[in-house]
Parts: sequence; C-alpha cells; structure tokens
Amino acid sequence: SPSGSAFGSQENLRWRKDMTHWRQNSEKLDKSRAEIEHEALIDGNLATEANLIILDTLEIIVQTVSVTESKESILGGVLKVLLQSMACNQSAVYLQHCFATQRALVSKFPELLFEEETEQCADLCLRLLRHCSSSISTIRSHASASLYLLMRQNFEIGNNFARVKMQVTMSLSSLVGTSQNFNEEFLRRSLKTILTYAEEDLELRETTFPDQVQDLVFNLHMILSDTVKMKEHQEDPEMLIDLMYRIAKGYQTSPDLRLTWLQNMAGKHSERSNHAEAAQCLVHSAALVAEYLSMLEDRKYLPVGCVTFQNISSNVLEESAVSDDVVSPDEEGICSGKYFTESGLVGLLEQAAASFSMAGMYEAVNEVYKVLIPIHEANRDAKKLSTIHGKLQEAFSKIVHQDGKRMFGTYFRVGFYGTKFGDLDEQEFVYKEPAITKLAEISHRLEGFYGERFGEDVLEVIKDSNPVDKCKLDPNKAYIQITYVEPFFDTYEMKDRITYFDKNYNLRRFMYCTPFTLDGRAHGELHEQFKRKTILATSHAFPYIKTRVNVTHKEEIILTPIEVAIEDMQKKTQELAFATH
Repeated sequence: SPSGSAFGSQENLRWRKDMTHWRQNSEKLDKSRAEIEHEALIDGNLATEANLIILDTLEIIVQTVSVTESKESILGGVLKVLLQSMACNQSAVYLQHCFATQRALVSKFPELLFEEETEQCADLCLRLLRHCSSSISTIRSHASASLYLLMRQNFEIGNNFARVKMQVTMSLSSLVGTSQNFNEEFLRRSLKTILTYAEEDLELRETTFPDQVQDLVFNLHMILSDTVKMKEHQEDPEMLIDLMYRIAKGYQTSPDLRLTWLQNMAGKHSERSNHAEAAQCLVHSAALVAEYLSMLEDRKYLPVGCVTFQNISSNVLEESAVSDDVVSPDEEGICSGKYFTESGLVGLLEQAAASFSMAGMYEAVNEVYKVLIPIHEANRDAKKLSTIHGKLQEAFSKIVHQDGKRMFGTYFRVGFYGTKFGDLDEQEFVYKEPAITKLAEISHRLEGFYGERFGEDVLEVIKDSNPVDKCKLDPNKAYIQITYVEPFFDTYEMKDRITYFDKNYNLRRFMYCTPFTLDGRAHGELHEQFKRKTILATSHAFPYIKTRVNVTHKEEIILTPIEVAIEDMQKKTQELAFATH
C-alpha cells in the first residue's frame, strides 16, 4: 500500500479491525428490542425481495424460451431453481407467488413434469406435502391447491394419476420416516381441503377422479395414524420396528413404498447396531427389486426373483409378486425410483454384504456375492470383480481366524399378560438380544421400560417358566414372563448344521426346560424329578427384519425321572468328551 496511507508502516496487514465497520458488532448489545426487531424485519424484506426478483427472472425466461425448440432443458433448469427455493425457509409472501409460478409452469408444460423430469415430480410432491403441514394457513391453502392441480393435470393426461399418487404417498412415507418436525394436524386439514376440491370439481365429477383422490387421502390418513403411534413408541425399539414392519406390509402391492419402508427399517437397525437385521432388510429390498426387474427385462445374469435369495434367508419368499393386486412394473409411476434398476440392485446387495460383514456373518457375505458376481461378469467389470474377490478372501480368512470366537445372539421367550398391554396382551414372542445378554439384563430393561410406562406397582415379572393361568392374575396389573431359550434342532437337521454359523442362522424353533415334581415343587429327589421341554416355533426364521418374532406354535414333551437321569448323564458324558479332546 502507498507509504502515505494509514497502513504504510504495516504492509502485511490486510485490514485494521478498529478502523473498519466490523467493529459495529460489539455495539449491537446496546440496541433495544425494537431496533433488533426492526433490523430483522428489514433483513426479511430484503430476502423476500431478492427471491421475488429471481422469480420474475424465471418468469421472463419461461416466456422467452416457450417459443424455442430446445425449451425442455431450460425449463427443467427453471423447475430445479423453483424446487430449491421451496426447500429453503421462505416468507409467506414469496411462497404464495412461488406456488402460483409453479402452477402456471405445470399447467403450460405438463409433459415436462410427467415425462421429462420425473425425478423432479417426486421432489415437487415432497416439497408441496411439507408445506401442506405448515402452521400458516395461506401457505397451506396454496400448497393444497398446487398439489390438487398436480393430481388433476396428471389425471387429464391419461385418466389416471398413478405417478402423482405413488409419489405423494412415497413423499409422505419418507417424511414420516425421516422428519420429526412436520405437523400432523395441519397436514390432515390440507388433505381435507384437497378432498373438498375433488368433490366440488364439476368438470371431473362424472369420472373416476374423485374416487381415486378419496382412496389416496384415506391411505395418507392411515400412514399418519401409524405415524402417531410411532411417535408414542419412540422409546420402545421393538414396538417401533413392529409398526414400521406393519406399514411396510401394508405396501406389499406398492413396491416403491415397501422399499422405502424396508430402508427406513434398515436405518433404524443400523442406529442400534443390529447389523444382522439391517442386512436382512437390505436383502429383502434387493429381493423385491429383483422380483420386479425380472418382469421388466429378461437378462440371464440377473436374479430370477426372490427365489435366488433363498440361500441368504428363507424369509425372502414373502417378497414374491404373486398377489392379484400386483401392479405391473411398466405401468406409469410404478417402480420408477432409482433402485428399480440393475445398478440399484447392485447397490442394495453391496450394502447388505457390508452389514453382514459388520455382524460377523461372513458366510452370508459369500451368499450375497454369489448373486453379485454373475452381474459383474456379464458386464466384464474386472475392477468390481477384483474388489469382490478381495472381500471374499477377507471374509473366509476371518471365518478361519475367528473360529470359536464368534457370538451372534441370545434368545428369550417373552410373554405379555394383562389388558394394559393392549395389542400385546397374551402374545408371546422370541426376542433376539445381543450376544451374551444375561436373563437379568433383558429382565431389567423390559421391567424398567414397562414399569415407567404403567407404574412400578402395576408391573410384575413372573419369575418362573411355568404355563401362565390367566384366571389367577390380577386384572389391574400387567405381567411379563421372560425365559431364556436355546435354538432347537431335530436329529436329522444336525447333519446339515455343522458349524457355529449353521447352528445360529435360519432359526425357527427354540426350546426351554422346566423342572417340576408331581406335588408342585420345582425340584425333588432323583426318582421324583420330572422335566417339561417346551418347543416354540416362530412365524419367521432368525435373523429377520425385526428383532422379535411371534410364537406361532408350541409343543410340550414331558420327561419321566428315568429319562431325566439318562439325559443328564448323556450331557455330562458329552461335556467330558468335549473337554478331553
């Protein structure tokens, strides 16, 4: 800087704090509340004005390019800017004008949204739904009008608004799965407004449109109701996953939505370090995608459907698309998400392999890669194949080095008794808990959770594993019975269940023993000691996409004192043989 300037003696100094306007920051503390509010108002007005100028510019661009040949790409850009501005925190004034511009754009160029920019159609649905739950009524009414006209526009193109229907429902699902701050009550009001629009639309009264809107709104209300329950059960991980599972099951015939919910479940499991369950959710997702991909394209190297995944889990057959209600994947708006592609399938399988690896289930990693390898071979992708074989080598090395050191989970039978449990009353589940969980730990966890919910004096834990007689229980109390159970296999199964992994994977039957004597005591002399073996069968095999599974069947075997003695001797002999070899 020139030698005559105030900074001449300090050439390296870029600016002097005491000589610039930055110093004003320290003076802000002396401002009155009125001044601070006035400044905030000016800032708000400035932001609104700047956004309105951008909106005006977009309008000019639309008017200018609408007569040119290459308008699609430019209009796509305009739509992107509009969507981006809707995602920001905007003033009510700006949003009203923004929605008006968006409606005009969709009205003039419907094919832009429903044929060219289909991904942006999904984004628009999400933005509009978010604003439908706004606390400001003007924003809600504008967002509702925009959403209604979007449905109407889509319907007028082909007497169906499958795409918007699917994407609105998916948007609500992802809002439910990811956002905790949307207002359910305001959203219900907006849905009612949309329903009113449909009922009073004279032009379309004679068509199927009003009924289709009614079905959609009913479905969205159902999702919202389950959401409320999910909020109530945020602290109850098992119930939360059960609700998400139920919602996903309700979408059995809407592949895109089922996929969204399976991924929400995978995320929740990962948060709780339930990597085996997260991996199962991803395998189910991949099986679902494969099922619909096989309908779309016949490529020999792709899985033929969920049957291909049976070696990974026997549960995946529930992803079969055999119902009468199955939608055709080439129908508009169905299976249009990014996962219903070959690369989407590959991505899901890679995520599943990573989760199995974190769970220490390296044998399952191998099974996942058996599905992936043919795809990469068909694409001559040597780089991917090299990576996979590297990971397989790593997996098999870990199987060898960790022999006898892996632990996958501990299982408990949990029974709920008492009307206070609501839906859970008289239900029995098998819970999968982290490895080496002691009975006292799960007992303490459930006792603490339900004790806080119902009151410690109301909750009682039944300490024994004897059959529960409901008539002898106090109707004003809630009872939990927790019993440690072990996987149970028939003799013929043991020839296939050789390794530790084999004995801890695809488990459907469990057993617990209860000692008793004929006079009611638990233990007695050798000649009085009976034993009751209870074998439980679950509706799905462990590990599954949730950590507790319903008990569907129960059988009991009574051992006489001589049989008890023989079994005890056999057990001791086996332990001795194991210790000496």
